[in-house]
Amino acid sequence: MQNTMTKSFAYFGTPYVASDTLAYLLEHGYRPSVVITSPDAPRGRGMALTPCEAKVVAQANGIPVITPTKITEEVVAEVASYGCDYGIVVAYGKILPESLIQSFPKGLINVHYSLLPKYRGASPVESALRNGESVTGVAIQQLVYQLDAGDILASVEVPIEQNETTRELRPRLVAIGAELLVSLLPSFENGTAVPIPQDHALATHSRKILKSEGELNLEDDARENWNTYRALAESPGTYFFADRHGKRVRVKILTASFNGTVFTPDRVIPEGKKEMSYKDFLK
Repeated sequence: MQNTMTKSFAYFGTPYVASDTLAYLLEHGYRPSVVITSPDAPRGRGMALTPCEAKVVAQANGIPVITPTKITEEVVAEVASYGCDYGIVVAYGKILPESLIQSFPKGLINVHYSLLPKYRGASPVESALRNGESVTGVAIQQLVYQLDAGDILASVEVPIEQNETTRELRPRLVAIGAELLVSLLPSFENGTAVPIPQDHALATHSRKILKSEGELNLEDDARENWNTYRALAESPGTYFFADRHGKRVRVKILTASFNGTVFTPDRVIPEGKKEMSYKDFLK
């Protein structure tokens, strides 16, 4: 499917959230002039340098890639050399300086996975689940040099299913966000999109999740444990400590369930052991 796009754009993004959205843009005829993403990083057991998902998609489609460790003025100049009218930001993972934002005639737009101004910041999907929300959404904002505070160009409300974790909700939001972005771009490019200012007094913030926050005490409130498990299921995961055969072990939770009153791990990996059922672990 092709479109009549005349504007050129740069694309900023790193993980699968960004690569899936980039793939969707390409399928619908929106091809960035350049992709800016994170440098290759050590991954896997061998810790070999590996390109991020967005770089893989860009290279597979012959799109130039820039992989700065930091957005310096030299990088701003390099991006500007592509002469892009605007930029799209999807889970890039780095703070973008004001000079970069201002270098695009039409600015930068950002896909954010909450209904702004709620859950600005690094972990909107996790925060919605952790707080037991029944509804979240996707917002596309005009990027400004203030955390997720730009005018809203488009948004859509998304119900959260009762048993959804980040493993299911995030990909669903990414797909919805990609569709919303493609539907917005024609009006954004021709200047007819109507920006709606955020009510900053209603803003809430979602900070970066720490690995230590995944520790659960199975004696704590069951619903809170369930919501924490749902929020951290994709990354960094949840775990608990238990005494087993006279030894205190760390136990990673792979899957869990909640019947409304009781939180139960289903599949677990005790430290140094293989995956097993929680029932087998208790034997």
